[in-house]
Amino acid sequence: MKKFVAVLSAAAMMTSLAACGYTADTANTAASSAETTASAAETTADTAAADSYKVAIVQQLDHASLDEIRVAIEKELDAKAAEKGITIEYKDFNGQNDATTLNQIGTQVVADGYDAIIPIATLAAQCMTTAAESTKTPVIYAAISDPAAADLTDIDYVTGTSDALNTQSIMDMMFAVQPDIQTVGLLYSNSEANSTTPIAEAKAYLDAKGIAYVEKTGNTNDEIMTAASSMVGQVDAVFTPTDNVVMAAAAAVSETLTKGGIPFYTGADSFVTAGAFATCGVNYTELGTYTADMALDILETGAVPAYHVMDGGIITVNTETAAALGIDYSAFNDLAGQVVEVTTAE
Repeated sequence: MKKFVAVLSAAAMMTSLAACGYTADTANTAASSAETTASAAETTADTAAADSYKVAIVQQLDHASLDEIRVAIEKELDAKAAEKGITIEYKDFNGQNDATTLNQIGTQVVADGYDAIIPIATLAAQCMTTAAESTKTPVIYAAISDPAAADLTDIDYVTGTSDALNTQSIMDMMFAVQPDIQTVGLLYSNSEANSTTPIAEAKAYLDAKGIAYVEKTGNTNDEIMTAASSMVGQVDAVFTPTDNVVMAAAAAVSETLTKGGIPFYTGADSFVTAGAFATCGVNYTELGTYTADMALDILETGAVPAYHVMDGGIITVNTETAAALGIDYSAFNDLAGQVVEVTTAE
């Protein structure tokens, strides 16, 4: 009997030990499985985050050039999202050319945690750069004629595209079709950073040729229209660079100058589709597309490159305006690799 009890006791102890061993292994397996599940969840979350971006598109104000750029940016972001199988959420903001409004937009965009900001035009870029200073949110601007003059260089989270104007090319265009010009009108806004360098270059060019010029400025639509009207009868041609303030009134200015028999040479093709005579510059659809590609590259790689100057040299002519002015513009064919003919947009 003692031997039997001893055998039973030993068997019970072995069963107990076996049970303890099973429980420990099961716990370890469960813990390992939980860690694996958590790790997989983290990986899935990280992948989802990497494949989803929020982009704020901040337009300085409404006008044809900036609208064209914004549409091109959005189209390219949509195309890249579909191509790469990722999600790119973007939202449009408009500052209505008001610094206070733009600063408020900048504060909101940063607080809402956008992954990148694409400001269109100089004032918008300056305000977004200031707003993103604390977070270093990438700012990829579009259509800044002179980034250095706008204090948008040497900032590690800021880059973008420049539509730097070749002022000499436009001046050459003037004299190619109007060799007898005596006086040139310079129409611009003295609050527009994009106009500073081109206007200085135009003055230097005209001074070198001994040609007189008349400067007229304004900071509102009414002021610009008054300035344009005052040039009728005083000048033989008018030049405006990539000036956002004048662009907002481009259709009315173009009509006034054309009726006055004055060719209107400008810094962007959107002026020409609004009724101006001619320009030599960049294609804004291409600029918007390039800007969107830069933004996505920065989001995917984290590397912020130097700003990019878009290729120009495309002469755009409004054939309706040329006919109204009685100008033969065939000489333009010798000045550019490409001459694009357009009519006034409705």
